[in-house]
Amino acid sequence: QVQLVESGGGSVQAGGSLRLSCAASGFTYSKYCLSWFRQIPGKEREGLAALDNEGLSSVRGSVRGRFTISKDNAKNIWYLQMSSLEPEDTAMYYCAADTERSYSGSCALHFGEYQSWGQGTQVTVSS
Repeated sequence: QVQLVESGGGSVQAGGSLRLSCAASGFTYSKYCLSWFRQIPGKEREGLAALDNEGLSSVRGSVRGRFTISKDNAKNIWYLQMSSLEPEDTAMYYCAADTERSYSGSCALHFGEYQSWGQGTQVTVSS
């Protein structure tokens, strides 16, 4: 069973940067999508970036150029590097894994495709 633990959230001023980490345990899959989502209370969980087992990434248009997803294969940790943060980026951030992927092409950014989730880490950006 996959267990995911996020870290790296916190408070930052607008224009600043943060790097979120997601440590995975029980992760022995060869075909997968790893992703980052965020959620504001009352809003649907929003997919930001995803990375598949071949290193192909997909990034939401609204954060492209500011957010980058990467993975340390040796440590089973993946990251979301966020720069030029804006107050609108304030949210709870979640990592997720899809280990039952049945489609080809780049990873989906829809929450319904992911089975395993971390507990979330809060990011607050002040103006």
